[in-house]
Amino acid sequence: MVNVASRRLVAPPAVLAATLGLAAACWAVAAWLMDGMDMGVATRPGPFGFFVAAWVTMMAAMMLPGAAPAFARHVRLSGKASAAPSFATYYLAIWTLAGLVAYALDRPHGSLAAGAVVIAAGVYELTPVKRHFRQRCRENADSGLGYGLCCVGSGVGLMAMLVALDVMSLVWMAVVAVVCCGQKLLPAKAAIDVPLALAIIGLGLVIVCAPSLVPGLTPPAM
Repeated sequence: MVNVASRRLVAPPAVLAATLGLAAACWAVAAWLMDGMDMGVATRPGPFGFFVAAWVTMMAAMMLPGAAPAFARHVRLSGKASAAPSFATYYLAIWTLAGLVAYALDRPHGSLAAGAVVIAAGVYELTPVKRHFRQRCRENADSGLGYGLCCVGSGVGLMAMLVALDVMSLVWMAVVAVVCCGQKLLPAKAAIDVPLALAIIGLGLVIVCAPSLVPGLTPPAM
């Protein structure tokens, strides 16, 4: 019989593998759901039921890889592998609520509005609020709710950028996912974070001043 100490050693790697496997499956489902849906800034994200299904799948695909160490840490601290599913459920529930807000606010808009949101997202990356939530997101594994709230606080600017540019775009989804994952896993460093924030601000300025240089902002001409 495997004793408790052995289970504690085995459970975190198993949790990591299961979390990453679920994320990979969600990427495949998201690609299927969103095929042909990336129509630019002037479109709505679709019916409510479809949006919720797509959003939850997207959040699982985007956020679970960076959150996997926190899930494993929570299991290690609790001593129960069964703690992982509830932690993940509450974590994704917080992101689902964020999606409901995004759905309520998202309206067809132009490149000027999209650029303004992207610039604001870049500025947010430089604020003490962002740094606080990012640090808390790296440390907090007490509960899925608390961890989710900290991660939403850290990633709210990037997610607003995704919604403004095209919430159904796999390309922008992948870009935001890479940044969010890196920020969960790596400590804050001004040498990386400041240029990243300035690059986001620069992207926003390009969208405002020369939107034709950014592919996918508007649907292709028929």
